[in-house]
Amino acid sequence: MTTVSRLGWDDIGKLVLRVAIGALLFLHGVAKLKSGIGWMAGPLAQFGLPAFVGYAVFIGEIIAPVLLLVGTYTRLAGLVIAVNMLSAIMLVQRGKIGALNQGGGWGIELEMLFLLGGVAIFFLGAGKFSLSRGQARWD
Repeated sequence: MTTVSRLGWDDIGKLVLRVAIGALLFLHGVAKLKSGIGWMAGPLAQFGLPAFVGYAVFIGEIIAPVLLLVGTYTRLAGLVIAVNMLSAIMLVQRGKIGALNQGGGWGIELEMLFLLGGVAIFFLGAGKFSLSRGQARWD
């Protein structure tokens, strides 16, 4: 075992990634709790989806981030976040896929950061600094 492995740097990196993605996305979920999701009815209707499907955003932006923060069902939470962000891009942000924002960044860079962060967490797992210590199947 290398010195780096014994020090747990990999697990510290997993913790930082989980906390960053979880905490930042959770704030988006809280904002939706406060302001509501009524605005989603239009984009959902364009795809032939009923408005109640919009409530799934709370799974992807409240429940999954909390699971990341505590470190349980981490891989599943990462996958849910990735699907949630893919849905957000396709439903609301698809017009920005080929565009740059005012700062010169990609028009969907935040959504892609959350999506790819979720994918990375899915593949990396929780690490030992988590509720399950990274030992459960979905952690």
